[in-house]
Amino acid sequence: MLISAGAGMLLLLGGLLLGWPRWVESRYECAILPPEEALSERVAIVFGARIYASGRLSAMLRDRVDTAIDLYKAGKVEKLLMSGDNRFADYDEPGAMMAYAIAQGVPADDIQPDYGGRRTYDTCYRAKAIFQVDSAIVVTQRFHLPRALFLCDQLGIDVVGVAADRRTYDPRSIAYSETREIPALVAALIDVIRRAPPPVLGEPIPIE
Repeated sequence: MLISAGAGMLLLLGGLLLGWPRWVESRYECAILPPEEALSERVAIVFGARIYASGRLSAMLRDRVDTAIDLYKAGKVEKLLMSGDNRFADYDEPGAMMAYAIAQGVPADDIQPDYGGRRTYDTCYRAKAIFQVDSAIVVTQRFHLPRALFLCDQLGIDVVGVAADRRTYDPRSIAYSETREIPALVAALIDVIRRAPPPVLGEPIPIE
């Protein structure tokens, strides 16, 4: 009896790990659009990623910010919400993202840094609760978009996604990222069921 129960749990877990990501991918496929097909929104949510010690953006993050800048310059969005990790004194993703966008000609007044976006869930939660975003264009790589869209959608933001894949990335990096999405999507499901506030909140800062 114990063996069969254990086998049943393994099958259930395996089904969740395989079936759930496929469902999310299928559900949000139609919400991933080329930049020119995305309807205009007030805000683009740009998800953080790795930066280097000098503040230089990693290739994936630079592509995310460049894609958001293109949306801004094309009149598709009016404001850029730059969200990322800033938990250490010498590591500031939103600050680096904002500095890069300003150097590319985006006015500082049209950029809202979010220093509490430690995880995708945190970024989506704070976009709604702190920055009071009701609808937005989500900007990140294609492999990450289904999870980002799912979380924002479930947390009350009407979103579409624009993929920021502007180059061919290191195959090892892509393989790692795509594999990581499987457990990350399961964790995202748990997150939206629990609805626990992220570690960093604060007073509302509506994006005007």
